[in-house]
Amino acid sequence: MAKGVKLVDKETRLQALGLAPALGGIFISSEAIAMIAGIAAMECYGIVGMSSRTLQDGIAELLGRENLTRGIEVEIDGDSVIIDLYVILEYGVKINEVAQNVISRVKYTIETQLGLKADRVNVNVQGVRIGVKATTR
Repeated sequence: MAKGVKLVDKETRLQALGLAPALGGIFISSEAIAMIAGIAAMECYGIVGMSSRTLQDGIAELLGRENLTRGIEVEIDGDSVIIDLYVILEYGVKINEVAQNVISRVKYTIETQLGLKADRVNVNVQGVRIGVKATTR
């Protein structure tokens, strides 16, 4: 964990203390953490998009970039962050490899951009999407 960073459970936000003591503290919301994690996940090969956390009638809803964080849960656990991603993958990809790539990239991004420990990143595959190329065969 970054020096001077404290996790605040009550308000589910991160407070970085000591980074700007004369000016005040720096607060990073769980929503901002979710957005950073979502953007990192979307950059991975095989990810079509994020899905809402709940399935409606067994159908995964593909979320647009403006609703990216609806498919991500951020939980503060002591001195670390746990992230749950709900994704839709492209048909034909190796699910295990894509999921491992997403986990690595999201952990790296959270740790380098925010200086926080991503204790766990869970990838929940909500659906598989068949691309245009596959449907025209």
